[in-house]
Amino acid sequence: MKVKDLDNITGTLSKPSKMPGWSYGIPAKECKVGSKLAKIPGTVCHGCYALKGCYVFPNVQEAQYKRLDSIKDPRWVQAMAAQILRHKSKWFRWHDSGDIQSIDHLKKIFAVCLLTPDVNHWMPTREAGILAQVTPDEVPANLIIRLSATKVDGSPSSSWQHTSTVVTEGKTCPAAEQDNKCLSCRACWDKSIPNIAYGKH
Repeated sequence: MKVKDLDNITGTLSKPSKMPGWSYGIPAKECKVGSKLAKIPGTVCHGCYALKGCYVFPNVQEAQYKRLDSIKDPRWVQAMAAQILRHKSKWFRWHDSGDIQSIDHLKKIFAVCLLTPDVNHWMPTREAGILAQVTPDEVPANLIIRLSATKVDGSPSSSWQHTSTVVTEGKTCPAAEQDNKCLSCRACWDKSIPNIAYGKH
């Protein structure tokens, strides 16, 4: 499949300056849980970075909605795998903006991961209800899913083995001291680390 064909099917990937690899974003306003939490002060989604700044530019929104709509394309799994492989990166993040939309969407992501076995995939999510429909044994070995806590300074979820939290003190993510970059850190992708604590910003 030609690059132009891949872009037409899936939309393009993004390259966040913070990350060691590539990412894929869909509209944050379409998050099932996050769009509701964004209206509630004290939650981790209130003041979401993906609902402001360059993320709300018309061209960015257009690209994100194209990606969202593309998930329904029967060619999406194969095309997404080809997109990821052609960028030749060992590290991939699902949804620097947005979240899983359904169990079907999640299973399609599993299929993409199985087709890219040499790539390390990380997916943060607040969609506990969707995640509850699968077991950890169903998750491909090269994918780590981190279930995010709901409240700032809240406890990690007990319903999933890998989690993340947002804290005002005691952060474990080093990005704030590294010009907001991962640099050599790969903790988010590391299954030996149960919880990542991000500093509130």
